[in-house]
Amino acid sequence: MTEENRPALPTNWQFRFFTIWFGQAFSMLGSHLVGFAFVWYLTETTGSATILAIGTLVQILPQVVISPIAGALVDRWNRKWVMIVFDSITALFTLLVAILFLLDSAHIWHIYLAMFIRSACGQFQWAALSASTTLMVPKKQLSRVAGANQTLNGIMNILGPALGALLIALLPMQGVLFIDVSTAFLAVIPLLFFTIPQPTRNGSKDAAKITPDTSLWQDLAEGWRYVVGWHSLLAIIIVAMLVNFLINPAFSLLPLVVTEHFGKGAYELGFINSAFGIGVIVGGLVLSAWGGFKNRILTSLVALTISGGAVLAVGLAPSNLYLLAVAGMALFGFLNPMVNGPLMAVMQAKVEPEIQGRVFTLLNAGAGLASPLGLIIAGPVADATSNQLWFILGGIATILTGLVTFFIPNIRAMGLDMDEEEPQLSSQRRKPEHLRHKENLAETQGSQAD
Repeated sequence: MTEENRPALPTNWQFRFFTIWFGQAFSMLGSHLVGFAFVWYLTETTGSATILAIGTLVQILPQVVISPIAGALVDRWNRKWVMIVFDSITALFTLLVAILFLLDSAHIWHIYLAMFIRSACGQFQWAALSASTTLMVPKKQLSRVAGANQTLNGIMNILGPALGALLIALLPMQGVLFIDVSTAFLAVIPLLFFTIPQPTRNGSKDAAKITPDTSLWQDLAEGWRYVVGWHSLLAIIIVAMLVNFLINPAFSLLPLVVTEHFGKGAYELGFINSAFGIGVIVGGLVLSAWGGFKNRILTSLVALTISGGAVLAVGLAPSNLYLLAVAGMALFGFLNPMVNGPLMAVMQAKVEPEIQGRVFTLLNAGAGLASPLGLIIAGPVADATSNQLWFILGGIATILTGLVTFFIPNIRAMGLDMDEEEPQLSSQRRKPEHLRHKENLAETQGSQAD
């Protein structure tokens, strides 16, 4: 990454970043409450694996379809206002569904629509916050901030299911939804009082010029060429697709595993989800303090391989060993930050700021591309066979994928030199071939003009 595209950071960068970060944390808590409430409502109302699989599918589709467009728009728009507007849209649609429940007029398709809209808005919010983090946090601190983000996810995975189970017992559905509306505005308020840096575009030295001269489709094409030209990144996307093909369908069926295989209820579902969250917290704290191996990608691959064993344990747990499944989920949660945190830190450190929105969302879309196919197959097959089958297949596939990927040299090399501010020549050498050719061509044309 060229350092000239990074604005100078204030000495007290932590105050601005973590004020915004805590606001987003409240919004995440509300989202987890609603997510748990929706899943439990579908489980209790229908008891169908197909219905739950469709619910997960409508949440993943925006990741695949809308995410790349969201990334291109985030790179063109003011990232602060992207977060404000889409947080507000999420709150508005949640409020509408709450009113439907209040009037006793809510149907399953309303829940599906709410899941889709919330997920679509989340693509814009995630892309804007992820790309802005690079410009608000020193490069050397990105791995630790990634660990803090994973710790936050763990806290939400504990509080969300636990509070969700409690609130479902105490409040009607609309009461839970109203809480989420309130937390969304707690995320918006800090954004109103801080500026968020914008990257320069098209070589301009003016950071205020964020709208490029190119069209949206040209921006999308540039992001696609960047990813395809970086073969190691493309390989990581393929790896994520293989894992998600079986992992996401498995976890969409977890409520039925808890209720039908183990014979438990909402509290036990909340407890096993909270065990996952506790694992994420511990893993995130360890990653924040440790930072991972010097080769960050090595950290991700080792954690990925071991996490496959944790998923396998959930699938193989007999009906009288519910606690074995809880332990498997806790271990999977612990390893989750070790897989995702270092990978995101590498991306934030090595991808140019002005293209991060597109690259991050293409990575996100690619990782989720195989999930819809898995979910379409998972529901009917699980209804006809066993809900645990997908945990077994997913665990085995994850172990094999981690082991095979470890022996691909280009992927391992991505995680090197993370702790050093490298000279520009090294940065140029890391860029995909099409970008280097483009820059060399521009320099040649400039020399001829002179």
